[in-house]
Amino acid sequence: MRTDLGWTLDPDWIFLNHGSYGACPEPVLAAQREWRDRLERQPVRFMDDVLPAALDSARERVAAFIGADPAGLAFVPNATTGVNAVLRSLRFAPGDELLTDDHEYNATINALRAVADRDAATVVMARLPFPPRGEDEIVEALLDRVTPRTRLLMVSHVTSPTALVLPIDRLVRAFEARGIDTLVDGAHAPGMLPLDVDAIGAAYYTGNGHKWLCGAKGSAFLWVRADRRGAIHPPVTSHGANDPRTDRSRFRLEFDWMGTADPTAALALPAAIDVVAGLDPGGWPAVMAANQTLALDAGRRLSAALGGAASTPPSMVASMTSVVVPGLASDADGLALKRHLEADRIEVPVVPWPVRAGRTDPGGAPDAVLLRVSAQRYNEPSDIDALVASFARWP
Repeated sequence: MRTDLGWTLDPDWIFLNHGSYGACPEPVLAAQREWRDRLERQPVRFMDDVLPAALDSARERVAAFIGADPAGLAFVPNATTGVNAVLRSLRFAPGDELLTDDHEYNATINALRAVADRDAATVVMARLPFPPRGEDEIVEALLDRVTPRTRLLMVSHVTSPTALVLPIDRLVRAFEARGIDTLVDGAHAPGMLPLDVDAIGAAYYTGNGHKWLCGAKGSAFLWVRADRRGAIHPPVTSHGANDPRTDRSRFRLEFDWMGTADPTAALALPAAIDVVAGLDPGGWPAVMAANQTLALDAGRRLSAALGGAASTPPSMVASMTSVVVPGLASDADGLALKRHLEADRIEVPVVPWPVRAGRTDPGGAPDAVLLRVSAQRYNEPSDIDALVASFARWP
């Protein structure tokens, strides 16, 4: 693992898990410290006078990076908060159907179920293949579950357990044509994929800054399309609800102030965009391409080590890949393998799939146990060598 690029990761570990919480390079942490020091020198003046314009400036940079209208962009602590803000703002009728799939994130499925329970609606869980043969299988599996009662699709841009890049443009268009809004959980997408949120056209899109953007923990965004913006409110009601100012939208007033918090993670996102771009002469496109190349290589090598297990089509892989581990059939099996890899100082997720909230029987066994590998610029092919060698010693 490379130690010359500014990350502060423990060099005694092989870190193949950027996808869980990311990792923040020291220059980005330094930029955050500068903002925090400035705040603490005069907290009142900073919060009242400096912060609004500073948030606007950071918002412009992030919006440009993800291809989004900044008027619809709000900073939130994490993508899960963004999902909750949307779901808890919406109201459904008894019997309405909220569609999602079994590759989704445990927390967001929980949020969807909570809102369905509140309104006597129903969560419909589409079963997506893994690994799929291609994008068509994904689109068809979701469209097959549409009924006249379907009101919302909640779907990931990049799935968390299975690391699939879903055909989000196709899905949004197909569901929009049927009068169904899409809530995109783009937690992994910013910094992993080139983004044009405006062009995707989803009603709602949320993404993290602390993962592949390499920002500080607590940096994420929610983007809401203009025709849906007035109905979406933050999960915390604060002064913005009755702020008399008319120079800022109600959406902006409510989301920019949800009570006193540390705003410096969001303010440091422009530094993260610049720092990671500087890791390669080709900038962000080259960083993304290099990460994808290493992830694809990891997938091929792990599939071979696991006896030729089927692998994900390359077009659906970005900076992460997941492979099925044959012979493992329970959450306990997955935990045992994870502990074995940790003993070799390898940090990599072993993921029972579907997650508990996505299973037909939440208390039952998963369909499979997956090994998910992340590739970031601090990773090298030798890290994959070590993972394959450790796995060869299992059990």
